[in-house]
Amino acid sequence: MAARARLLVIDDDPQLLTALRRALAYEGYEVLTNKPGVGAYRAPGAPQATFAIEQQVDEMARALGWDPIEFRLRNASETGDPQPNGVPWPQIGLRTVLERMREHPVWRNRRSDPNEGYGVAIGGWPGGVEPCAANVRLNIDGTLSVTLGSVDLTGTNTVMAMIAAEVLDQPVERVRVVTAPSNLAPYAGMSGGSKVTYTMGLAVKAAAEDARRQILEIAAAELEAAPEDLELIDGAVRVRGVPDRKITLERIAGISMTFGGKYAPVHGSGRAAITQQSPGFNGQIAHVRVDPDTGEVELLELVAIQDVGRAINPALVTGQVQGGAAQGVGWALHEGMVYDDNGQPLNPTLMDYDLPKATHLPPIQVELVELPSAVGPFGAKGVGEPPVIPTAAAIANAIADAAGVRLTELPMTPARVLAALKQAG
Repeated sequence: MAARARLLVIDDDPQLLTALRRALAYEGYEVLTNKPGVGAYRAPGAPQATFAIEQQVDEMARALGWDPIEFRLRNASETGDPQPNGVPWPQIGLRTVLERMREHPVWRNRRSDPNEGYGVAIGGWPGGVEPCAANVRLNIDGTLSVTLGSVDLTGTNTVMAMIAAEVLDQPVERVRVVTAPSNLAPYAGMSGGSKVTYTMGLAVKAAAEDARRQILEIAAAELEAAPEDLELIDGAVRVRGVPDRKITLERIAGISMTFGGKYAPVHGSGRAAITQQSPGFNGQIAHVRVDPDTGEVELLELVAIQDVGRAINPALVTGQVQGGAAQGVGWALHEGMVYDDNGQPLNPTLMDYDLPKATHLPPIQVELVELPSAVGPFGAKGVGEPPVIPTAAAIANAIADAAGVRLTELPMTPARVLAALKQAG
C-alpha cells in the first residue's frame, strides 16, 4: 500500500478518511462553493467522506483480486495503532466488526441472481467528550431522583436511571430522572457527539456513589454498625448477614428531612471531565436489486454490526443502530437538495424533500459487538453516530456489484443510476 495519498476533504476533518486504516500521511485541500452552509445532522461530514473512500477501497480490493472484507481486515487499525493525530487507539472493535461481517449469513450465502449485488463498507466516529455534572437525591418516599441537564432524545434518561439503580442496588422503577432547565441543572454540555451516555453516565454514576455513601453513613449511625458491614437491598439498608437489622430508605429520608433532624438530606453530586474519546465503528452489508430499464435500486437486505462498548440497554442501542442506518438509506437513495441554475433551492419544504418511508426499508439486521470501554460507565461508549456513516457506501458498492457502474453523487437516484448504466454501454 502507498504511504502517501491526496484527499479531497468535503466538509469534514480528514482524520475521518484515514482513521480506519494505517494511513501514514495525508494531504488535504479545501474547495469552496456558493451553496448554502451546512450544519450538524448526524456524524457531520463522515457519510460523505466514507462514501468516497470506501468505494475506492472496494476498487483497490477488486484490482488486487481480494475479497473486500479480507482486504479491509488486512489494513484495519487496531488497539494501540497510532491515530492520524498520533495518539494511540484505545480499545476498539473494528477488527471484530469486520470478522462478524465476514461470518454473517447475508454475506456468506451471497447469491448470483441477475441484477442483484452485495456491498460492504465500514465507518467510524471518534466520539465526543465534554465536562458535565449530575445530582442524585433521596426523596421523602424513599425513591431516588437524578437531576441533569442533558436532553432525552434517544432514551438516555432510561440509561441514566439504570446506572443510578445499579450503583444504589435499587429497582430502576424507584429512580426518576429529571431534565432541568439549563439555568438550574448541573452543567451537561451539548446533547450530541455520541457522548451523552459516555460522559453524563459517568457523572450520574459518581453522583449515585456519593448518595450511596451518605445513605450508608446515616444507616450506620442508626443501626450502630460500620458502613462497610451494610448492604442496600429492596429499598432498605441492612446489616450484612443479619437481615432483621435494617432501616428503610423512606425512614432515612424522613429523619434527614424533618424539623429538628440531626442528619443532612441525602444529596449526591457527581462530575466528570474525561478527555479520552470512545471511538465506535459500524460495518454494514447491503444487498440490492438494480432495474436495468429504470435505474431503480431496491434495497433487499441491510445488516449493521457495531462496536458499542457495553450495551447498558441493548434494546435502545439496537434502536439507535437501526435509526442511524435508516437515515443512511435516506442519504443514499433519497435525500438531497436540488437547485436551479441560479442557485435557488427547488425542494425547500418537506412537501418536496424526498425522505425515506418505512416501505423503502427492509428489516435492518443488527448485531452488537460488546468490547467494554475502559473509561465509560460500566464499559459503555457512545453509539449514536457510527450507524449512519457507512450506509451510502455499502449501497454504492452493492450497486457496483450488481450493475458494474460507480455512482459518485448522492443521492443515487434512478435517474443517476440509469445515466451511469447508459454511459457504461
